Amino acid sequence: MILIDNRQSKIEVTQELENKMKEIIEYSLKEECVNIPYEISIIFVDNEEIKEINNEMRGIDSATDVLSFPMLEFEKDKYFKDMYVNYEFMPYELNEGRLVLGDMALSLERAKEQSIEYGHSFVREVMYLVVHSILHLLGYDHMEDDDKKVMRKREEEIMRKFNITR
Repeated sequence: MILIDNRQSKIEVTQELENKMKEIIEYSLKEECVNIPYEISIIFVDNEEIKEINNEMRGIDSATDVLSFPMLEFEKDKYFKDMYVNYEFMPYELNEGRLVLGDMALSLERAKEQSIEYGHSFVREVMYLVVHSILHLLGYDHMEDDDKKVMRKREEEIMRKFNITR
């Protein structure tokens, strides 16, 4: 289940955009071996709100494009498909029989700015940020160079499936 809450009014959110997001999320999760009912919450915000969230949650007083809040814990260099393939979950990780993977806060305003900055479509930028965030929810990180290479490679593999390239 993908729960979407649009808290911003600067960028129009079309049904087509939401459908594409859901499709790429479902594909990403399937590719990462999430084969049981799941729950992900997504909030669309503007730059001001994501700046507030970023400051409150990470102590960084600036706007960013997407923030991910995973509900599962992962060992270093381990991902959902490595650790949870047998689905031996703790009870707190289930909500009405669904695995709660986590939350995503996405600044559509920042996504629009970045699409212009990078010279590609707004939809492409949003899809990239969604895939990026989903991978964070599944244990991927990019704080160290080796981790960054693994995550970028996985992002590109998923995006290529949808013919979304740089």
